[in-house]
Amino acid sequence: MNAKTIMKIKPALNRFLQQFDSCFGRSTTRQYLPVYIQGQLSDLSRKSVEPMADAAGIPARNLQEFLSLFRWDQQRLRDQLQQYVARHHSRPDSVGVIDETSFVKKGSRTACVQRQYCGAAGKKENCVVSVHLGYATRDFFTLLDGDLYLPKETWDADRDRCRKAGIPDEVVFRTKIQMALEQIERATANGLRFGWLTFDEFYGRSGPFLRALDQRGQNYVAEIPVDTMLWTKRPDILYKNHCRDRRPGRQKHYPRLKVKNNPPVEVRNILTWSPLLRQQAWKTYHVKDGTKGPMVWKAKHLIVWRADQDGLPGQPHHLVIVRNALDPSEIKYFLSNAPESTPVETLLRVAVTRWTIERAFEDSKTELGMDHFEVRQYRSIQRHLILTCLSHVFLSEFCQRHRGEKSQSDGLPGANGSGETGTVVDHRTALFTEVRPDHQRRFDRYTTAKRQSSALPSPPNDQEITGCRYFSQRHNSLLLESLIAL
Repeated sequence: MNAKTIMKIKPALNRFLQQFDSCFGRSTTRQYLPVYIQGQLSDLSRKSVEPMADAAGIPARNLQEFLSLFRWDQQRLRDQLQQYVARHHSRPDSVGVIDETSFVKKGSRTACVQRQYCGAAGKKENCVVSVHLGYATRDFFTLLDGDLYLPKETWDADRDRCRKAGIPDEVVFRTKIQMALEQIERATANGLRFGWLTFDEFYGRSGPFLRALDQRGQNYVAEIPVDTMLWTKRPDILYKNHCRDRRPGRQKHYPRLKVKNNPPVEVRNILTWSPLLRQQAWKTYHVKDGTKGPMVWKAKHLIVWRADQDGLPGQPHHLVIVRNALDPSEIKYFLSNAPESTPVETLLRVAVTRWTIERAFEDSKTELGMDHFEVRQYRSIQRHLILTCLSHVFLSEFCQRHRGEKSQSDGLPGANGSGETGTVVDHRTALFTEVRPDHQRRFDRYTTAKRQSSALPSPPNDQEITGCRYFSQRHNSLLLESLIAL
């Protein structure tokens, strides 16, 4: 990043933040917005209220009251931010990502804190958990929304404790599934349209969540647990009683499954015993380049059926089973409600996009201080999460504009050093095939092209890996080491 680019940072930030002036009723309150955002974008080692206030030369009390007491509309700020992303980054191949993150906290007075599994610590810990909605396109990704998870037994059942932590009476226990659906509804109400949704197996195991997305006509690629029950052949259904036997007994309900049907089986057993899958050869796909080298998956694909709320088979689904080419014991299962003609490569691309929200969490915590908050009140933490989303959108856009173009191909060299990587998706085209809901499907031909690059020495990887299909979705990390303190 050159000096000219650095000089553009602060004016660009001021223009960006002016779009949200209507969320603040008074200029005396509005003046603290750039102070807070500049503090998150700065090179401070600790980005809590006190260091940011000291760097700006204002009393720390003022910035604390900006989060807790001053009147401004954080919901309006979130809505306007989502509307901004919808105006500037809408793509037919966009992917929404649902995930959660956690913040280790000591004590018992911080809103929503309790001892629970903490992903940041990798074990049970005293922490706060928040559910988030991310958004990703071919060259842009960000956080759109975030809500604190209110535990049921330790918080919702104790309203006195909630009031002491500033949790309004209308904020009650909601499951993480309900919170995710509410965030999706808010984003769509603000003009965002997701070509796809993707999420991990915690959400993928929820039948009500998947059915809610089916009812919305929303395509998804869900990671599912190994004990998910599926049919590999659609079972027959009886719609009325054809038997004339009128002996008394329990009344049977229709429609219902025929007695002589193959039962549903767990997906891990489908991989082991299904003749349809055993006859398939594993296909190799280059997923992405990681810090430890290329990540390569071998995949198999099958059309399956999942039971609805009545125990009957619904629409056909894609089942994609992948395993790590370098560690065959690592196996993942993905389920998708996309049209049957959707290529496996497209489904895998959507599944890979889920890693962008992990990248966004890492950037927000390491670069923006999302986990540095030292406030305890519910409103203060919620405002901090929304302001972090605002900072992340600006940072993502700025890095997108000033990242620059790569001088050579992204493809890995083949075994002969020629740069040949087999079937390649052109990086200049949309990464995802446009797939519409059933009532408005339009199928586009999946486009592939071959990429050439200058000759490079052959890497020590297996020829089968270096010659595999390549569809890496690269999102540069949002590093601020080269940025000056604002």
